[in-house]
Amino acid sequence: MSLEKILSIAGKPGLYQLKTQTRTGILAESLIDGKKITVSARQNVSLLSEIAIYTLTEEVPLRTVFEKIAEKENGGQTISHKSSKDELEEYFFNVLPDYDEDRVYPSDIKKVVQWYNLLHKQGITDFSVKEGDASEEE
Repeated sequence: MSLEKILSIAGKPGLYQLKTQTRTGILAESLIDGKKITVSARQNVSLLSEIAIYTLTEEVPLRTVFEKIAEKENGGQTISHKSSKDELEEYFFNVLPDYDEDRVYPSDIKKVVQWYNLLHKQGITDFSVKEGDASEEE
């Protein structure tokens, strides 16, 4: 499963897999408990493949950040998202040294770490761009 099918839904915990589109929105399945939910087209939904992290020079796709975390952890899980703000910031600085500290908040770092661990737990560890995927490296 690629990041093109993984969703973050505002107001809902965890991540969701896009199952299908409906007339009024989408059908998604929770990666945490497997429950299916219908999401209205009015709700704020983000594809992980479309999210980027601000650095001092550019915006780095989330998949690249996940690859750097996986490289740092040798493919294993990372620190807990419940770690202290300082620990999370220090960890993220080691992963992405030039991240923009003014625009990337501790809550953003917490989400990235939590999402990485959730994806890892689900066996989703290949974050590279596939041949058939939409090109984000333009």
